[in-house]
Amino acid sequence: MTTSSSQTQHPQLYDLILLAHQAGEILRLGYGKTHQVDYKSLIDPVTEIDRQSETFLVSNIQQRFPGSRIVAEEGGETFGDGDGTWYIDPIDGTVNYAHGIPIFSVSLAYAQDGEVQFGVVYAPLMDECFAAARGQGATLNGQPIRVSSTDNLDRSLLVTGFPYHVRTTEENNLNWYAHFALRTQGVRRLGSAALDLCYVAAGRFDGYWEKFVQPWDIAAGALIAREAGARVTAYSGSTELFHQPCSIVAANPTIHTALMAEFRANGLKT
Repeated sequence: MTTSSSQTQHPQLYDLILLAHQAGEILRLGYGKTHQVDYKSLIDPVTEIDRQSETFLVSNIQQRFPGSRIVAEEGGETFGDGDGTWYIDPIDGTVNYAHGIPIFSVSLAYAQDGEVQFGVVYAPLMDECFAAARGQGATLNGQPIRVSSTDNLDRSLLVTGFPYHVRTTEENNLNWYAHFALRTQGVRRLGSAALDLCYVAAGRFDGYWEKFVQPWDIAAGALIAREAGARVTAYSGSTELFHQPCSIVAANPTIHTALMAEFRANGLKT
């Protein structure tokens, strides 16, 4: 199939799944080795494997789907002349990866006309591939997944994350971590926003919240969570997630309502 400068060839979900598995193999082969680690800020690392994974993804997308706009964590934004946008996180969980902790993923999303159509998050060491197409539900390794049925905040298990400028911002989430640690079964911190969202989708966690996330962190996972039955909003309650700084609350509908009520009652900044 040929494309013109004004027309983008659009991918299908299986294209994203294949690319995520191929990039995941790069991560798997590099895992556990000594890495060249640079820092984008004081505690925000990037490894040579991040760059290898992203280079592979970007080059393949540009070759197979020319004209696409690409928004990638390491390389920034690549403008295209078509109507499709890819969101790429080559390693979501770089801190874990650099320390040999096996909780990380490749995250890929494809949007058209401003709406995310496909999302894939692949955790290569666990060989778990979470995927969703808009309006078609969410799967884990091809099997349908749904959010939990937990209906009580006291019995919920939550997950969250902290910003890289945690030492310098008052909105560092530590107060909310403590708040919910005393009102739930527990709060976890995995270090991969994409997997946090997918674990909500699979019912492993009942809810997730975080601020200062980036579009490439959450584009795929947010679609997967929504397609699995989660309610996914910004702190403000808006379903538009990509305003800066991005914030996100994702949970089964009952727990989402409970989380938002706690935020309103305790003065959360949106």
